[in-house]
Amino acid sequence: MATHDPELRKELDATLQTRKELGPEYESELLESFLEKLERSVDQRVRRQLAEQQVQVARGARPPRRGGGGPLSWERFGLAALSLVLAVPLSAIATSQAGEAGLLMCWAGIVGVNAVQGGGLHRLVRPRTDRRDGAGD
Repeated sequence: MATHDPELRKELDATLQTRKELGPEYESELLESFLEKLERSVDQRVRRQLAEQQVQVARGARPPRRGGGGPLSWERFGLAALSLVLAVPLSAIATSQAGEAGLLMCWAGIVGVNAVQGGGLHRLVRPRTDRRDGAGD
């Protein structure tokens, strides 16, 4: 990720250690707890970024373009990295609960989220309407 959250890293380490101590029967509860903490952390970051953007716009600066930088922005890289980290426990849970079908559904979801966020399907989900020649109006 672009920035490292030491508290979130401690939580992940603690979750993994607890999973080793308690065993796989508590895996889904531990994963759910960690994901809730991750969600709160992401929500806080998003709110902070939005507040900073609003301050910049209020001062007369142009709002940043959606999607970050070039083809591989930090946000996309972060999502891809997070997906790979979470893919292991999610795959284990899906396989233990629903077998191969669960594993396939799990990975279809992971690939789908990354494809939409990465821009591959993003254009299909939300087509551009800002064509300069006026033909898209």
